[in-house]
Order: sequence, then C-alpha cells, then structure tokens
Amino acid sequence: MSPAAAALPRRRLPIGIQTFADLRDTGCYYVDKTGLAIDLIESSGKAFFLSRPRRFGKSLLVDTFKELFEGNRALFGGLAAETRWDWSKRHPVIRISFGGGVLRKGGDLDQHIAELIDEHANRLGLTLHNQSLSGRFKDLIRLAHEQAGASVVVLVDEYDKPILDNLTEPAIAREMRDGLRNLYSVLKDMDAHLRFVFLTGVSKFSKVSLFSGLNHLVDITLDPPFSALCGYTDEDMDTVFAPELPGLDREEIRRWYNGYNWGGTSVYNPFDALLLFRNRRFKPYWFETGTPTFLVDLLAERRMFTPDLGRLVTSETLLSTFDVDAMTAEALLFQTGYLTIAETHEIPGRTEYTLKYPNMEVQASLNDSLLKRFVGDLSAPEPQISRLWRVLQAGDPLALKDLFHAFFASIPNDWYRNNPIAQFEGYWASIFYSHFAALGLDIRVEDTTNKGRIDMAVLACGVVWLFEFKVVELVPQGRALQQLKDRGYGEKYAGRGEPVYLIGVEFSRQDRNIVGFEVEYAVEARR
Repeated sequence: MSPAAAALPRRRLPIGIQTFADLRDTGCYYVDKTGLAIDLIESSGKAFFLSRPRRFGKSLLVDTFKELFEGNRALFGGLAAETRWDWSKRHPVIRISFGGGVLRKGGDLDQHIAELIDEHANRLGLTLHNQSLSGRFKDLIRLAHEQAGASVVVLVDEYDKPILDNLTEPAIAREMRDGLRNLYSVLKDMDAHLRFVFLTGVSKFSKVSLFSGLNHLVDITLDPPFSALCGYTDEDMDTVFAPELPGLDREEIRRWYNGYNWGGTSVYNPFDALLLFRNRRFKPYWFETGTPTFLVDLLAERRMFTPDLGRLVTSETLLSTFDVDAMTAEALLFQTGYLTIAETHEIPGRTEYTLKYPNMEVQASLNDSLLKRFVGDLSAPEPQISRLWRVLQAGDPLALKDLFHAFFASIPNDWYRNNPIAQFEGYWASIFYSHFAALGLDIRVEDTTNKGRIDMAVLACGVVWLFEFKVVELVPQGRALQQLKDRGYGEKYAGRGEPVYLIGVEFSRQDRNIVGFEVEYAVEARR
C-alpha cells in the first residue's frame, strides 16, 4: 500500500447495498467489476451461469448488468465501462430474483413467478395473452423485443434459492426444482429474442435436472478469467480500501478472510471485509450469518473424517454434480463456500481439484460446529477449546492427555448408543483434530516425509506437535509413539529451532476414550 493510497479520504462502506445506483449515488467504496462484466458480455456465447457462495456480491453484479444494458451512463463515470461500453444501444431488461422470503410449496413458487412476470409486463406496458406461466414468460420476452426493437436481457438472481430453502424436505425441493425447470426451459425456445442471459446462485445443479434443453448455457463458475468477478482481490484491498487499513494487521486480514479461489485470482468475501472495516475486530462475520446445520448434519450422517476436509481431491464432474437426489459432500462444501480450490491437476480426459479451507474463519468456525454435532452438546466444546489454547501456550504436552481424556469421558453413553457417527473408527481422531482446527491453527494432515506420512502435525505457539493415532481394543500397545520414533518423523522439523514433541495417541473401542498417550521430546529439536 503506497502512502498516497493510504492518504485517500475514507468513504461510506457499502454494507447491505445490492443496488448499483444506490452504491454510486451515495459515494460508497466501489471495486470496479465493470471491465470484467463487459469481458463476459463480449465473450463467446450469450447465456451464462455463475455459482458463488452467499453474500459474495452476486446481486450487485446482476444489477450492474441491468444498468449497463439500460444505458444508464451517468452511473459509470470513472469506471472501465465508461469508455468501453456502447451507450447508444439500449435493451429491455427482465430481472427475476428469488432472494426475498422463503417459498414452502409449489403453489407459492408459481404465484411468485406470476407476480414477477406481471410486474415486468406492467412496467413495460405490455399485455400478455397466454394463461400458463411458461407461455406468459414467452409472451413477455417476445413482446418486449418487438416493442423496443432491441433484443431482451434476462437476469436471474438466486435462481436456486427455492430449492436450497427446502433441502431438508426432498419432496418439496423436487417440486421447486420442477417448477423452476419449467420457467428456465423458456430461455432456450426464446433464443432469437435474447441478447444476454445471466443466471447466478449458490449451487450448480446439473443441466439434466434443472436446465434441461438449455444446452447453450455457458458455466463460468470455474473459468479462471472470471474467478474474481465477485469478491475483492488483494490488490482491491490495498488500493480501493487503503484508507481503512491503518490500525489493522494486514497479514491477519489475509489469514482470516482471503483465499476463495475458482481457478484464477483468489478473493476475499466482501461481507467479511466490510464488517471488519466497520467494527475493527476480527470475527467470523460471514459464517455467523448462516449456520450450516443441514451441511453439518450431512457430514455427520456420512461419517466424514474431519481431517480429510482440508485436503479432499475430487474431479470436476463430481464437484459440479448437485441435485436433490444426488448431493455429494464435496460438491456441497465447495459450492456453499466451506471449501475452495487449492490446486488444479490436468490428467488425461479429466480435471481434478484438491480442495482446502479458504481461510481461518471457515476452518475454525466449521470445525467448531462439527464438534458440537459430534458430541451432541452445543456448549461442551467452548471451554474445552479455550483450555486447549492455554495448554498449547504453556507448551505442556502431558496436559493434553488430561484435557482430552476428561472431554471424551464427559460424552454420555447414550450419545454413543444413539448416534452412528460415534461408531466409526475415525470418530475419535475427528474430534481430536477438530479441537485444533477450531482454533484456526496451522495443521498439516498426513504430512509427508521421506519415510512416510505423519497423521497430524500442528505448528502452534512456537512448538511443533506431531501426532500419530491408533485404535486398539482395550489395552494400549505403544505402537503410535513407536511409529513416530522408528520413522524419524521429528527430523523434518528439526531445522525450525523449535521444540518438537512426538505424541502417540491410542483410542480404545471399548472404553471410548484415550487409553494410551505417550510423549517424547524429539532429540533433534532440543535447545
């Protein structure tokens, strides 16, 4: 950040503003996305789809397209679009949003669609003659084209919300999906009347399930040039928001909120950044606006091994597969913003992605929620995590045994008996891992050395903590610590000049607790 940038006057923070005109008229900060918007409009194709997590600025982007096509030049002074856009051409715009309210049955969806169509018809002064919803939507597009003498722009915001709001009721979710498919299928038939089509939402439903027949829809979700179409880049933070940075730790801002990536430039969630600048405190602002109860329950139901969450490998096909009847954990975590792309691998005939937590906010908050679900007590993990932090600060590995032994002992027997999640071998290691992850620590799962893989390495408070986990029937066998020693796992970290502890943890299936907890100070790291 240059001194000149830091000296710029502070402006209004556009918190909660989803209307481009309001943002520009009230003198708010604005990260100029108009150049990227025009790049998309001028690219091959004319019907596009973009998936991004909630509160990522999708509605503002949709409204920006609206103002461009309606030719409201005065709003774009000083922006990339001012000199790049042909302001002599205007197009009628039909904007459809499902963002307001919750629809709980198919009749509510039909009524909402009918109201939107009628609202646009009244605004444009058009008389629609068809009775069916799809027929009236066709009339609206065709007549708007004829009246304006210019092809129509259709913008759909939160196209999937009626489905997502009902995922816990699959029958209703399917009804919503079928109703929306009836609406979206019109866009293919009306192609000759359309100039530009843009749909955005959180999830990416398959073309077969929701966009049947809409084969020309171009999905730009994982298109690298448009990775930053929504969200703030590091450069945006250092330039546009330079006046807000003094007094805040810049590296801490990155660690907390940066890291969302869709194959190109990484971005910050705008909601987090704006609330940080307003409140001047680091908090999980985005996560707190929507606790992922359904997602947490799904991960527990499918016995997800939590140490795997930060290193999942998946194909592009699986990542893009989402439907009411086929929800993979990987797709759900990625599309809702709890995981993001770490690496892309091209192999013959397919693309694979390694996923990760985008940042500390998501890692800590998601694992905190998982802990509460895994032990069936919303309050139990809170003091436990605080105690863990104090133990790590004290550099006391033996205190870890007492801490976790007491915690596992506090879980009621009825919880184990009534919850299948507690019956799989990864349960104990998942709880152990999620405690550390809930602190947002630097955790490396299956950390590779030249002699094998360490189950879990934690770098915290100037100490390296290396863990090996084993599950035994009843009696501790000492194999966990012995494996750490035999394979010389401490050697990888000896050069850090920090204490390195080897910790072997053995869980008993019968006792449902830690029965073996051995610690050895790695000689290579002694001071």
